[in-house]
Amino acid sequence: MKLEILTPEKKVFSGEVYGVQLPGISGSFEVLDKHAPLVSAIKPGRLKILKNKQQNTALYSILGGFVEVLNNNVIVLVENATPVE
Repeated sequence: MKLEILTPEKKVFSGEVYGVQLPGISGSFEVLDKHAPLVSAIKPGRLKILKNKQQNTALYSILGGFVEVLNNNVIVLVENATPVE
C-alpha cells in the first residue's frame, strides 16, 4: 500500500509500505494492505511505519491530525512529523 505523511510545510514521507501504526484518539491502531476505508483523528504520539514483513520499521514523532485510508492509499495529515532515531 502507499503511505504519505504530510505537514503544512512539506511531504515528510511517501512510499510503498507493509503497514502503519497510528496513535488514534481512542487508542492506537494499525492499517495493513487492503484495509477498509477509514477516516480518523489521531493524537500526538509515535507513528510507526512497517516497511515490510521482516519488521523493518521507521518511527516518527507526530502532533495531532487526521488519517484517511482509501483504495490502498493512506494519507496522514499532521501538524508536525519528526523522524525518531
